[in-house]
Order: sequence, then C-alpha cells, then structure tokens
Amino acid sequence: MLRLSEKMSRLGTETAFEVLARADALARQGRDIVNLGIGQPDFKTPGHVVEAAVKALRDGHHGYTPAPGILELREAVAADIALRRSVEVDPAHIVVVPGGKVTMFFAIAMFGEPGADILYPNPGFPIYESVINWSGARAVAIPLLEERDFSFDAQAVLDLVTPRTRLVILNSPANPTGGAVPRAAIERLVEGLLEHPRVAVLSDEIYSRMTYDGREHVSLLDFPEIADRLILLDGWSKTYAMTGWRMGYGVWPQALVEGATRLAVNCHSCVNAAAQYAGLAALTGPQDSVHEMVRAFDRRRRVIVDGLNRLPGVRCRTPGGAFYAFPNVTGTGMEARTLQSLLLEEAGVATVAGTSFGAHGEGYLRFSYANSVENIERALERIAALLA
Repeated sequence: MLRLSEKMSRLGTETAFEVLARADALARQGRDIVNLGIGQPDFKTPGHVVEAAVKALRDGHHGYTPAPGILELREAVAADIALRRSVEVDPAHIVVVPGGKVTMFFAIAMFGEPGADILYPNPGFPIYESVINWSGARAVAIPLLEERDFSFDAQAVLDLVTPRTRLVILNSPANPTGGAVPRAAIERLVEGLLEHPRVAVLSDEIYSRMTYDGREHVSLLDFPEIADRLILLDGWSKTYAMTGWRMGYGVWPQALVEGATRLAVNCHSCVNAAAQYAGLAALTGPQDSVHEMVRAFDRRRRVIVDGLNRLPGVRCRTPGGAFYAFPNVTGTGMEARTLQSLLLEEAGVATVAGTSFGAHGEGYLRFSYANSVENIERALERIAALLA
C-alpha cells in the first residue's frame, strides 16, 4: 500500500463535477438529461477571442512566457480594472494564472497552517473549505443566510475574528447562492477590519460583471485603506464563456506579489501562451457578447425563480448576481442530497445539493440557469411532476 501524506485526507472536491459525470453517464445510456448543475455558460467563446488564439499560434507564440503573464495582458487587465472599478492598479501586481482556483489556492497556501484560522463563506464555493482544511488551518464559516438574501452581517463576521485569524475570504456575487453583498455591509466590514491590520482579505469577484436589477458591483478594490492586504480574484471564465481556457488573474498587494509569482513558478511555470493572447483580445475587443450573455441570464433568472416558487415545498429568493438560484427545499420533506439524487435519477434534471457548498447549505439546492429558457422550463415541468 502506498502511504500518502495525512493532508491528502483533508482535501475535498467539487461535487458539481461528480454530478456532471453522472449526468453524462445517464445521457450515454440514452436518458434525456437537463443539466442545471454545472456552473458554466452555455455560450461559445466570442469568435474574435478564438481567432486571437489561433493567430498567436500561427505567429509562433509557442514558448514560455513570464511567470506572471505577458506584459501586454497584465496592462490590459489593469486598464480593464481602471475602466470598470475606477481604480488604478500597477500591472506588476497582477499575476495571470490558469483559472480562478489558482489564486485562491495560492492565497490560502500563503496564510494557512496549523494554528491559523481562515474565514470563508458558507454556503460557498467548496474549494475554499477544502483547501483551508488541506493547509492545516481551521476553516471558520461565515454563515450566509436566506433572510439576508445570502449576504452577511458585517458585525457577525467581525465577531469571528480572533488573534488566530490570518485571512478572510469574501465572494460577491456569490456561488452558489447568487447573493450580492450590499455596499453598506462591505463598508462596515472594512471599517471593522481596520482594527485587525494583520488580517488579509481575498475578494473573489469572478462574477463581477453579472449583476441584475441595476445592482452595483461593490469591489473591495474601492477601499484603499485595506489595499496593502487585499487580494483580488477575477478572470475570463464566466464573463467571456472561457471556462475551458483556464484563464484567471489575481491582483496582489506589494508584500505578496513576489510570493504569488514564486508559487506560480513552482506550480505551473506560466499560463498557456496562446490562451493569454485570447485573454488580451477578450479584454480589448468588443464587449457586445458579454452584454448579450448577461441579458440572457437575466431573462433566465426570472423564469427559473418564478418557476421554482410555483413548485410545492419550494421557495426561492431572487438572486442579485452570478447565474445561480438557491431555493429552499425543506418543504419537500427531503434532505438536499436525497432530492438531488431523485431529481437526476427519476426526473432527468441535474442540480447540486446545497450541502456540497458547506453545512449551511442543507435544505437548499443549487440550480445553474446558464442554460436555455426552453431547457429551464422543461426541467421545471419535470420537477413539478415528480414533486406532485
């Protein structure tokens, strides 16, 4: 028997991929499956972005690049941040990585160790808790409550901070809930964190351009008072339908950028060269496809929330961002994982149990509305028939 290190036993997974695998297996058996489980836009990457990658390959961009990314791309990221967040960022503080997960992995690896606490949203993206546990740190949940539209109470978060706390992870708009934290809550949190200058903040803003009903996206970059300990996570996967390209970036404070770059060198050397040129084209080219996609998501959001609220035993808040609905299903009398399995196996509808996103997700399911209105309506009809 091979003997693995003990920390491997603490590493979790992302259940959405397990659901996807099971849904694909059922589809190969001839079952008609509507997949509302995977968090992936059903749109294609814009054509000019694809062509930029092809051109890069034809132009001979086949080798290594600087570990933090090609300078033109980092400059384009800085320009995009200035345009959309009205904040000036030094391109030298930007590290381009193969997907958003890498920034969160690096940040948690920097601060996580036995004896340390890291605060994270729960229910939240499952990799937060998984990597915190793997690092040896203690994962301290920030409960996101339905009655607050899955935002948080800033004072309640501050009450969790102790001398052991090294890092606070925030995510808005959020996966899996679609919750968008209002400015007042973030302002209060930042104000309180001024009393804890040794606590770093990781702000996961991968869904920053997906907000609805005129909601403002509140970036933590708006608060210069914590700029010396703020890590921003963003990327191309959701905004430009580039999940498979594996393109993300982190904006790191001066004190941490060298460490992030060194981790990149040790981990992956650099991001695929052609993909970086695709990312450059995405940022500097036309944005029509982004706006079109968000408008489509907004329409689907209304359809799925309305439909979920008509189901027996189900109630659903209207999400403020991202492309997820997170209905309360306690009225069905079933636990979340039981209902997830029943919907897939009996109704042919793939969803993800709320418990896949933490203990506070019990009683909820995540529905991704990154699918067509027609498929969403078909899924709702099947669920209604099953619950009836």
